[in-house]
Amino acid sequence: MTDSSPFASPSRKLKTPFQRQGQMILVGVVAVLILLLGSCSVLSHSTTVEPGNVGVKIRTLGSSAGVAPEPLPARWYFRGVGERIIQYPVIQRTYSYTREKDERGNENEEITFSDNTGLPMTADISVTLQVNPASAPNLYQTYRLSFDQLLDGPIRNDVRSAVAAEAEKVGVETLYSGGRQMVIQKAYARVASKWARHGVTVSQLDWIGSIRYPAAIIQQMQAKTQLEQEALAAKALEAKETALANAAIAKARGEAESIRIKGEALRANPQVLQQLAIEKWNGELPKVTGGSTPFVKID
Repeated sequence: MTDSSPFASPSRKLKTPFQRQGQMILVGVVAVLILLLGSCSVLSHSTTVEPGNVGVKIRTLGSSAGVAPEPLPARWYFRGVGERIIQYPVIQRTYSYTREKDERGNENEEITFSDNTGLPMTADISVTLQVNPASAPNLYQTYRLSFDQLLDGPIRNDVRSAVAAEAEKVGVETLYSGGRQMVIQKAYARVASKWARHGVTVSQLDWIGSIRYPAAIIQQMQAKTQLEQEALAAKALEAKETALANAAIAKARGEAESIRIKGEALRANPQVLQQLAIEKWNGELPKVTGGSTPFVKID
């Protein structure tokens, strides 16, 4: 019997198993898309501070805009809107300012300076330093530069200025003959004192290889060195000959003195001379004599 009431609800079509499966797949795809979008959003607003570094957080929005005073230790961080994190290495590192390209680029970073006469020269120099982790935020607050930018800019400028200030106090002869170590140590003291105030410990400043002098100066210094060596060799030879001559004179004097003493002894004791002649005589008398008495007195 069919219900013909106008208030009867229309019959609903039942979903087939295929339709229900498609609906579930669609829901799953939407969920995955939502998760992916959320993950991308989280990743794009996160930073991992690597081991050996500390993070410096900078806020660009709100009342707390500026550099956060506390360094961030190594781990993963979520960044809010208007926030970014700069990483500073806090392990001891050695950096080189060289003419040749290195791991930081192809730029010529050699250090230029001059002696007390204004003679220009260049050299490669290495600096070993370490940032105090607690000082990293203040270091960025002061310079607004990453650590690599500090190395390429302010630190390199201070190294160049310190070396130039000390080198211009001496002549090229002093640098060439070993005085360059004195210059680099005094330059190191200048650089270390300056950066210690910013929480950066500079533990070493060294030449890399030799100073690059003008070619004419190298030739001049080599010629001077050769002359000095030849003069030293000549002086040594003269001293040797003098010593040999003095030894010969001393020997002759000794022999003369010995003869003198023997002569005096023989004159004082003629019987000794007679005894020596007897000891050497073979018992034969001379075949021919000039009428004189034999040299051996026969009693």
